[in-house]
Amino acid sequence: AALGEWGGVAGNSLALPWGRRRTMFSKHVSEHAGTIMRDLIIRNGAIVDGTGGAPFVGDVAIDGDRIVEVGPVVSGAFRREIDAAGLTVTPGWVDIHTHYDGQATWDAVLAPSSWHGVTTAIMGNCGVGFAPVAPDRHEWLIGLMEGVEDIPGAALHEGLSWEWRSFAEYLDAVDRIPHDIDVGAQVPHGALRLHVMGERGAQREVATPDDIGTMAALAAEGVEAGALGFTTSRTLDHRTRRGDPTPTSTASADELVGIAEGLGSVGKGVLQVVSDHMNTDEEFTMFRRMVTESGRPLSFSLVQSPFDPDGYRAVLGRITQARNDGLAITGQVATRAVGLLFGLQCTLHPFMANPVFAEIAALPVPEQARVMADPAFKARLLGAADGAKVRKLGGALISAYGHMYELDDPPNYEPDPAHSVQACAERAGRPVEDYVYDALIADEGRTLLYLPTLNFAGGTLDAVGEMLAHPYTVPGLGDGGAHVGTICDGSFPTTLLTMWGRDRDHGRLKVPFLMQRQCRDTARTVGLHDRGVLAPGYRADLNVIDFEHLSVRRPEVRYDLPAGGRRLLQRADGYLHTLVAGVETYAEGESTGALPGRLVRGGQPSPT
Repeated sequence: AALGEWGGVAGNSLALPWGRRRTMFSKHVSEHAGTIMRDLIIRNGAIVDGTGGAPFVGDVAIDGDRIVEVGPVVSGAFRREIDAAGLTVTPGWVDIHTHYDGQATWDAVLAPSSWHGVTTAIMGNCGVGFAPVAPDRHEWLIGLMEGVEDIPGAALHEGLSWEWRSFAEYLDAVDRIPHDIDVGAQVPHGALRLHVMGERGAQREVATPDDIGTMAALAAEGVEAGALGFTTSRTLDHRTRRGDPTPTSTASADELVGIAEGLGSVGKGVLQVVSDHMNTDEEFTMFRRMVTESGRPLSFSLVQSPFDPDGYRAVLGRITQARNDGLAITGQVATRAVGLLFGLQCTLHPFMANPVFAEIAALPVPEQARVMADPAFKARLLGAADGAKVRKLGGALISAYGHMYELDDPPNYEPDPAHSVQACAERAGRPVEDYVYDALIADEGRTLLYLPTLNFAGGTLDAVGEMLAHPYTVPGLGDGGAHVGTICDGSFPTTLLTMWGRDRDHGRLKVPFLMQRQCRDTARTVGLHDRGVLAPGYRADLNVIDFEHLSVRRPEVRYDLPAGGRRLLQRADGYLHTLVAGVETYAEGESTGALPGRLVRGGQPSPT
């Protein structure tokens, strides 16, 4: 029923042309149907094939880890059949911005990404990771990852085996563990700089020509071993566990261009940068040099800043100019606001530095909520002044009640400012701290408060829609596997479909366009040309979706990381079948136990 709305299709969609190659392939198969036994056919689904073309009703035939036919498959023998009538069949999502660098070495299930239709996840972003590394630098890399990506240090200490030194050895360690999705890795600048420069690198000293040459050679070695590229961070938001800026934040243009040239020398790999864009002219001059002098493509993070709400438009203009000049520069954009979660279970909450709360901070969260329900304790806590410690940890954000919202189930990621906790408290005639206190202890302390920090200037997501619609951007920045106590944005791919393809009152985008961006275009951005499209010869990574009922649930906290570490996770409804390499990994949202995912070594060519 939704075909016409999605793709402007009228009449019988089965009459749509599929292209000469598909037609010939289908005819060849039909003539030999009596002698072919294939693994799986998905029948009668509304196929959105990842190319941006109009959807059509048809079948997808799979043999082994490849798609062998797309269209009306009228005959043939199959070991299994899935009836997708009334459902949507898409390629699997390719998420190019995750941080499973540690988890992928100890965990076969890369949740939450694998719960949200992701079939390929790319890690090693933002210049943080765990190789190359010398044995006496393990603690430093853990501190960097814990500070930048909010992954518990105790979990990393217990979970990481450190059976590697070089990046090639790290890839081998990841490759030894089967996963529920494919993973690709990138060489992180932070680890590279520390490995080559030692304490000088940690202190952000200027790299010498010899330093740059060694880093370039190691980055190239990592790419030759199977890394998809090299990543770095230049944002002041990224800090170590001790609060120091990340060692790459002030790296010179010569350093970054030199490392990029190392990738250029082997003719492989992509470049990824996270940046504040504090000096757009200077940054873009450097980006252009990196691409021009290396011949390698570059992507970088782009969000709307609340301090410069229109600044993203200037950056989009520079991307367009670079593309017009023949430079492969792409923006990675989010699908909703980048938001922080506050609660008794989280890293941050409004009373975390209150000296009275400190008395119970070590208790389990349900016990904290029970104690806080005592009116006498509440009176003592609300009457006490916050300590200075929280101002360092959470800044003014933990009391930004006018921009903070209680997160319902399902969550509303574009909340009305009239529903902020400040506004709700005022309508109730209560002091806001009193209102927030009672909200936090409800449901045994499981309440979550949501603070959109980026992409929400003016209280709308209009800027997100503008960035998503730009011809030279791709969805990203979900950070699956990271920020496990503060942010839960691994559900970005699901939000892309539900908010921008179905639910938003204005600014909606066509579903085929969204699928092209989240599947084919993301894959190609990191050099993977063998997936993201439903066509013969491509990887059999697919989702069968109940589009009308697709939704995300409210995040929840689990204590299932190594050493009992805490993490925020988020489930989804509406993913009925997810296949990786032709193997069903999730059915009705539940794991089948199959682990066909493997390390993707290097860029992959298009099917012939």
